[in-house]
Amino acid sequence: MIFTDWQLIDYQTAWDKQKHIFNSLIDKKLNPDLDIKDITPQVILCEHPHVYTLGRNGKASNLLANEAFLQKINATFYHIDRGGDITYHGPGQLVGYPILDIAAMHLSLKDYVYRLEESIIQTIAYYGIKGSRLQGATGVWLDVDKANVRKICAIGIRASHYITMHGFALNVNTDLNYFHYINPCGFVDKGVTSIERELQRKMDMQEVKHIYKQSFINVFKV
Repeated sequence: MIFTDWQLIDYQTAWDKQKHIFNSLIDKKLNPDLDIKDITPQVILCEHPHVYTLGRNGKASNLLANEAFLQKINATFYHIDRGGDITYHGPGQLVGYPILDIAAMHLSLKDYVYRLEESIIQTIAYYGIKGSRLQGATGVWLDVDKANVRKICAIGIRASHYITMHGFALNVNTDLNYFHYINPCGFVDKGVTSIERELQRKMDMQEVKHIYKQSFINVFKV
């Protein structure tokens, strides 16, 4: 499996680059004679400047800030083509964009999301954090059977012809204050957290990326 690190990258730039790879892989799948040898399935890892993204069927009302306030907190907003509702991306958050042919991996869309969640669960388990799934919601959560259930990783994807794009956002050293200005993923009664908050120490992002890569390889068997 190819892992590509885009490091800190503007959201629009990353979205455009994703779409180029995504569309090229679909074109190649539908027309195997196309010569696009430089475009291959890959897992992209990155961070973004402060940005809020709203999924296809999300509710704009889950953004609790107006444009003037977004400018004040140095954040941008995009209505994008993934599933799910609204979420936040920013420095200190590990964002992953697997652009893969899941049919070639013998996975259904449901299987793919399950394994994506599992790769995060295994990553945070390395640090002694027990992640779980929450019935009726995607992503990875902590203490799902308690009143203080909280989300540590959001997942929202797009797929066409079983090629995937978008992916996950794992809170590592994320400034969680930015979640105050949205109803994360449309929820009004659930909190958010990060590895830093849970362990009460700043994390080494490069180490987290390394652990994630190993977890992805282990879960997807690639």
